[in-house]
Amino acid sequence: MRVLSSSVVFRAAATLLRVATWGFAVVGGRSMLPVLRPGDRLLVSYRRAVEEGDLVVARLADGTVAVKRAVERRTTASGRPAWWLLSENPDEGVDSRHRGPVPADDVMAVTLARVWPRPRKL
Repeated sequence: MRVLSSSVVFRAAATLLRVATWGFAVVGGRSMLPVLRPGDRLLVSYRRAVEEGDLVVARLADGTVAVKRAVERRTTASGRPAWWLLSENPDEGVDSRHRGPVPADDVMAVTLARVWPRPRKL
């Protein structure tokens, strides 16, 4: 029996994510109040292009995956395309004000709608 390393499994999962079109995310903190609340379930698109004003799911510099608002296009210090991501509730959570621009490759999905508890388009 062949055992796969965790890096092989991670690459396979990342490939699967790129193939998937839709998915779900769960809000875990208070940084997006009053727009989103902890426990809200979101429908997300892995293929939709990010536009200014979109709520996105992104991997921050410390590895945290969070929902933030894409405010404007920027570049990283190395010149890579990036997004300036902000919380709706500036007193909670971490965003680009703390960590700088988030590379565009780390913006994983665009939120389309809240599906639970009160469905609505975002």
